[in-house]
Amino acid sequence: MLQLKDLSFRRGPNLLLEESSLAIYPGQKVGLVGANGCGKSSLFALLLGDLHADAGEFSIPTGWEVAHVAQHTPDTDRAAIEFVLDGDRELRQIESELTAADAAGDGLRHGELLGRLESIGGYDAESRAARLLHGLGFAPGDERRPVNSYSGGWRMRLALARTLMCRSDLLLLDEPTNHLDLDAVIWLEGWLKSYPGTLLLISHDRDFLDAVGSHILHLEHRRLTLYAGNYSAFERQRAERLAQQQSAYVRQQREIAHMHSFVERFRAKATKARQAQSRVKALERMELIAPAHIDSPFRFGFEPAGNLPRPLLRMDKATAGYGAKPILQSVGFSLEPGDRIGLLGRNGAGKSTLIKVLAGELPLLSGQCERAQDLRVGYFAQHQLDQLDRHGTPLGHLRRLDPNATEQTLRNYLGGFGFAGDRALDPIAPLSGGEKARLVLAMIIRQKPNLLLLDEPTNHLDLEMRHALSEALQGFEGALVLVSHDRHLLRVTSDTLMLVDGGGVRLFDGDLDDYPAWLAGRDPAARPADATDNARDGGDRKQQRRQSAEARKALQPLRDREKQLEQRLATLNARRAALDQALAASDLYAPESKARLLALLAEQRQVSADLEATEDAWLEVSESIEQFHARDDDSNARA
Repeated sequence: MLQLKDLSFRRGPNLLLEESSLAIYPGQKVGLVGANGCGKSSLFALLLGDLHADAGEFSIPTGWEVAHVAQHTPDTDRAAIEFVLDGDRELRQIESELTAADAAGDGLRHGELLGRLESIGGYDAESRAARLLHGLGFAPGDERRPVNSYSGGWRMRLALARTLMCRSDLLLLDEPTNHLDLDAVIWLEGWLKSYPGTLLLISHDRDFLDAVGSHILHLEHRRLTLYAGNYSAFERQRAERLAQQQSAYVRQQREIAHMHSFVERFRAKATKARQAQSRVKALERMELIAPAHIDSPFRFGFEPAGNLPRPLLRMDKATAGYGAKPILQSVGFSLEPGDRIGLLGRNGAGKSTLIKVLAGELPLLSGQCERAQDLRVGYFAQHQLDQLDRHGTPLGHLRRLDPNATEQTLRNYLGGFGFAGDRALDPIAPLSGGEKARLVLAMIIRQKPNLLLLDEPTNHLDLEMRHALSEALQGFEGALVLVSHDRHLLRVTSDTLMLVDGGGVRLFDGDLDDYPAWLAGRDPAARPADATDNARDGGDRKQQRRQSAEARKALQPLRDREKQLEQRLATLNARRAALDQALAASDLYAPESKARLLALLAEQRQVSADLEATEDAWLEVSESIEQFHARDDDSNARA
């Protein structure tokens, strides 16, 4: 087992760990969490021998193969697949010895080495490397391209594939999802679930930690605390502990009341969201986890957006791309205040292209994109982090945006994003990626946008900042379009999922939990990966397909009823909106219009009653469908 005993170490003048003891057993999958800068990556460096302890000791079993992702990918013209194969050190060692045996004419040694090569699966190594590359988003044929032809983000994927290629006993992964899209995150999640070794994982992706982790290791106040269970279990346990502290209890109740207001407000508007039931449940989960974030340093929100024109933006027969190559064709939709759209789609399908068109950064090749006169766009993309003034300060950036605000007002505002006190005067250049991302978000929110476009906003953000951002987005009054590999953020902020696929943009028929199945159906190679490469029994798959078909048949009447009720809700909502508009007319309240006023009020009461009854029926049917799925999942689990 991996063991720490009374361990203390520093990084420069800062004491990061003090007299901590820990035991991690073979096969455990441990998520390492803690605030940015608390020492998580330094702990990895210690385990790898790059740092040394000031006191205490740690031990890793003799003979364990330790794998980790290198910080820098060499600028080489070697083929990508050869670079990935280098991750299997024993494979490369045997190949080297085979070459030496051939040169020496040592047939006996050559035969021994071939036996070793077969025992480690060496003949399948290239196929294994190609599957890793494909799972991480590389297209067929890309494996032969030279490493130095790839950009920085794709080189990080190559480095990750190389690490996974290693047949390791201990795998250390530091933010492996930062440079991945949702498809690759889902694939990696499946691979790590089946990984037979011991895993230590630093991640700020709540859903990823929930799916992969068997334990959570929390680094806080220079101490390590190991919690059994996934990240959700850790939050509950930590919340219980914090709730016992009187100073935290009052703040906890305020946080819960804040979450209640969002849940109740959304219930009242459930008819306006296709995925209302799952959204309400996601918000209720936010209520449950809020106490675990009582001591978060981040507190901010969106101020009223002011003018909210309808529509904010409309696209018609829009074609977009780069040069003469179209990526999106004949796209048409509009954005209204209150729309909350999450974009799904495979890597390269055009999600970021669509965001750039909406932001006005990419002109259309053909078609129209009409923008409201009072449209104010807040656009977050990773390249904006590099456009910050390296010689400026957080306070200086805010002053340029809001020159009329007092320095104290801007300092208070920046404090909510983690730039309290003198941090507001720190130069930009040495800031971390997470700190720069927080500053860009602060600048966007300060401009009071009514259309918010977020392209992977959580890269480099820690769990506390992600939680604060998801809370703040609940109060945003404008339209939101979001691309993110953080499924928790998508769940709690998106009412509508749209699929970018095949050059088009359309509603996604399902919820976020259905997306992995869509991916697998679209491309069988995108099914959840298996790190052990175990073969699956064909008879089991056939039986599962038959059971799934029977389940779909039994569920169809409920689906049909759900669709009928959704159509009825749309009709009633439209009628109520028309009545509200009619009742807003001032001449309706003249004495001679009394009969018409009374008739409209009576109809309004009837429509509201019908709407409430229909919504209750829709929620009941939705709950029945979820219960059906839950029973089906239980049956599959028992099988």
